[in-house]
Amino acid sequence: MRILTLSDKVVESLHGPALTQIAHGVEMVLSCGDLPADYLEYIVSMLNVPLFYVMGNHGSDGGERVFPEGCENVDMRAVEYKGLLIAGLEGSIRYNNRPNFQYTENEMRAKLAKLTPALVLNRARYGRYLDILITHAPPYQIGDGEDLPHRGFKSFVWLIDNYKPRYLIHGHVHVYDNREQTQIQRGTTTIINTYGYKILDIPVLHATAK
Repeated sequence: MRILTLSDKVVESLHGPALTQIAHGVEMVLSCGDLPADYLEYIVSMLNVPLFYVMGNHGSDGGERVFPEGCENVDMRAVEYKGLLIAGLEGSIRYNNRPNFQYTENEMRAKLAKLTPALVLNRARYGRYLDILITHAPPYQIGDGEDLPHRGFKSFVWLIDNYKPRYLIHGHVHVYDNREQTQIQRGTTTIINTYGYKILDIPVLHATAK
């Protein structure tokens, strides 16, 4: 399945008539946060495909004050679309006293615990827990930053090692040089920083009876 993934940066070519050509063949959009609601609403209306998203950490000062209409928030939820199993966890590590979309490590573990029953149900139904996890923050020491605001979550590493999603797609860490590494492998999971946007072709797996 061809998927458009987005995060953190409004790309002018996607916010205009070139979108349909750039995203030709796209069947789904995944947003990893810190993007204005009207940008996501424009993309979903032009492409007429589902858009699943999580919020970033700038809900009050970076353009995500309003939840986008016509899009589906998958924070702490698992959904299935055309054979792909998708789930989401919003926000970043807590680094100041703004309460929205920032979490301590323990708070993120609690969010993961709330998501876990849906993943276990996926395993029973489809023979696997998850295909794609979308997050705003990266996993700890896997493409994250050295400063506290851009530090990743250790609980994401635990999730990768135990639930083995095929992909973890995140934003939050800005990319200013095309030579920077934006794809890292850990076990069977491909971790992708989708700052700006990427177009991914992800095979759909058939369910395996358990």
